[in-house]
Amino acid sequence: MPVKSKKLLLVSGILTALAGCSSQSQTAGVSAPQKDDVWFKQAQENIAKAKANLPIDKPAKNVILFVGDGMSVGTITAARIFEGQRRGLMGEEYRLSMESMPNMALSKTYNTNAQTPDSAGTASAMVTGVKTKQGVISVDDNVQRGFCNTVKGNEAKTAWEMAAEKGMSVGVVSSARITHATPATSYAHSADRDWENDATMPNIAKNQGCVDIAQQLINFNEGNGMDVVFGGGRREFLPVDVVDPEGKKGKRKDGQNLIEKWQAQHPDGQYVYDQKGFESIPADAKKVFGLFESSHMQYEADRKGDEPSLAEMTAKAIDLLAQNKDGYVLMVEAGRIDHAHHEGNAARALWDTVAYDDAIKAALDKTNPEDTLIIVTADHAHTLISNGYADRGNPILGLSKSNGKLSVDAYGRNYTTLNYGNGPGAVATGGADRPNPTEEEVMNIDYLQQSMIKLDSETHSGEDVAIFARGPQAYLFQGAVEQNYIFHVMNEALGLTK
Repeated sequence: MPVKSKKLLLVSGILTALAGCSSQSQTAGVSAPQKDDVWFKQAQENIAKAKANLPIDKPAKNVILFVGDGMSVGTITAARIFEGQRRGLMGEEYRLSMESMPNMALSKTYNTNAQTPDSAGTASAMVTGVKTKQGVISVDDNVQRGFCNTVKGNEAKTAWEMAAEKGMSVGVVSSARITHATPATSYAHSADRDWENDATMPNIAKNQGCVDIAQQLINFNEGNGMDVVFGGGRREFLPVDVVDPEGKKGKRKDGQNLIEKWQAQHPDGQYVYDQKGFESIPADAKKVFGLFESSHMQYEADRKGDEPSLAEMTAKAIDLLAQNKDGYVLMVEAGRIDHAHHEGNAARALWDTVAYDDAIKAALDKTNPEDTLIIVTADHAHTLISNGYADRGNPILGLSKSNGKLSVDAYGRNYTTLNYGNGPGAVATGGADRPNPTEEEVMNIDYLQQSMIKLDSETHSGEDVAIFARGPQAYLFQGAVEQNYIFHVMNEALGLTK
């Protein structure tokens, strides 16, 4: 055998031996003394669950879009700890229902004209598939806010309109006014989110043919119209000289009683305004209109027995909409998370976030992941921040404690774990003059967390928000996506534009 061939054989043998060694070293496990630790075992169990979650790559029959208004990632973290501690746990280890969903991504929330967005522009992006400006409702970027004459021809059709045209049932549920920015995007097209009733519109807009948002809901006639509506906002549908069942006057100046108009349109429909009426809705009702407050519904922390919870409204809406063999599209908004944040009141924001999670659990329990796509997200974030080095299990709404001792600033003053970047909780003076809160004060439901910048109303923030998803096409949520991408996943699941 030639020398060259012998050398090649020798090299080949060495490489084969090395490969064998490498293969053995890669496949042979090494000892891990921590493998019996509870955290290690828990992670291994979660690995197994993740491997079992295969993509559901087929059409969906139904879609539910959950929008936690103002639910930043920081809000989710705080709500997780809050609810865990309410259940007697240390808190940090608790898992919200939304966090159990197998697919997730981050959503980039900016509007076309704003780094820090508002609910109108963000919700419009989610339901129409195109980003747009702050303050406008389901129109494209050609529309100028407040200018009615820019709307015609620039309306962006919503997933709800498309679904209704396909013969699907459609519904919207909110703890805010049903004419408020987020729910309005599902059925209305407006140059201004504030045009909730005719009295809020300038005469030039009315003369140019624009219609207020409440009237657009009543006039929604795509397919069989809107099937289920639950929320607040009776005042937007009633004239100024009409008093509702709770003694509140309407806001309309055009003399129209839109509730009566809806009842005339749907003589077999069910209009309800309180818990008793809600509970009496027949299981086979086809058209339901529930307005449970004159303005927004009550905060969850303050809710009495006279109006349904978000979870109850969600469950009822699913039951009613599911009667349609062709499927349904439903929006559920937790609108009051946002309002509590604007007030600088973290406690009520967390209560409403947990109520939102209860509604998500109700939907997860009632639906089949093989035919129902559920998307959970937020429209935008808020300036809620978590700071300090609080001990494990420290009350999330309490004063920050480290190693069992109160944490203090450079001036010896106590501070809470949760604060806001701006808002009404700021103090006019700084440094040693900052109030020194007590545990009793900060644990009060009405306490306003301190903030750095003094504003009458705390603002949104431009941070990304989370998307959680389960069901057909949910696996398409990956990485960081533009907010309008949410519509396109719904479209992929339902084939709305195909």
